[in-house]
Amino acid sequence: MSLCVGLMSGTSADGMDACLVDITEQQVTLIDALCIEYPREVSEFFKAIAVADNLSAELVMDADRLIAQYGVQAVVTLLNNNQIDASEVELIGSHGHTLRHRPQPDGFSWQIGDPSWIAEHTGITCVADFRRRDIAAGGEGAPLVPAFHQHVFADREHSAVLNIGGVANLTLLNDTLTGFDTGPGNALIDEYCQRILGQTCDSNGSLAATGVIIPELLEQWLAHPYFAEEPPKSTGRETFHLDAFLPAQYSATDADILRTLTELTAATVSTALSKWSPATRELLVCGGGLKNTFLIERIAALSPEVKVQSSAEAGADPDWMEAMAFAWLGWRTMKGLSGNASTVTGAQGERILGGIFPA
Repeated sequence: MSLCVGLMSGTSADGMDACLVDITEQQVTLIDALCIEYPREVSEFFKAIAVADNLSAELVMDADRLIAQYGVQAVVTLLNNNQIDASEVELIGSHGHTLRHRPQPDGFSWQIGDPSWIAEHTGITCVADFRRRDIAAGGEGAPLVPAFHQHVFADREHSAVLNIGGVANLTLLNDTLTGFDTGPGNALIDEYCQRILGQTCDSNGSLAATGVIIPELLEQWLAHPYFAEEPPKSTGRETFHLDAFLPAQYSATDADILRTLTELTAATVSTALSKWSPATRELLVCGGGLKNTFLIERIAALSPEVKVQSSAEAGADPDWMEAMAFAWLGWRTMKGLSGNASTVTGAQGERILGGIFPA
């Protein structure tokens, strides 16, 4: 038995997820989880620096410390809620928050969230900076969660896993494990809602469901070169943000724009699934996008031969999958085991990921 904590701040920049898990070689058991939501101004700050052309060193370091402080708050709260002492926890696997991600060639990925601060102020060893070793070995550094999906869903045949965060990523559980970012998940939809409507999201996709697709916009968006690239591939908010996709003051109703943005996510997921794994008959969905029922309906409608359902149907909580994955990746690092799947990222081989920051 190994009690571990996973921390994850995703591209949606809505909060710090933390999960407490019990890890053995055979399984990962979720004990408890929580999310420390970011105040709106903090969320907007993280989104802004993700696409800013220039950042001062002071601003970056302030963000690095701020993410770490939210991580510490999440860990301390989680352990207090469960009456568990820090000495009982083997490690924290901290993804941090992605400040920049550039695919290969000459790729890099930068996750902020000072692991030294986390280790010092929780009293628990922190494992962090998971992506850069894979990139050093020629990989994309993303997605890393498919290896965890394979571990959790090893008994599922003809299945795939779709995580819908700010970016959507797909894991194909075939004879050879593959996975890649399909493109935008919630990012463009949420950004439009927050910027134009003053609300966090299109709850359940209810406004999008009343709109109609704008064909010329959808056609233009689907022509983006990223969608034609072959895996391994990865992307981020640097590519998929509203200013890059929607002309300023475009004349259309909010419902029609949201309908078209929703269709973009659904269509790119469905196309990727049919192109790269046509034998898939089950799609297990996790991440915040699962709560957008209209989006899930559209993915199912565009993939009629695939049973689209929550990962909960396979015994895995859809809300905490990524945080659990980084707890597991941290555990593997501490055991001297590889964490990447080279068939997913394109790295030259399996590598032990991350750095260890002792308590």
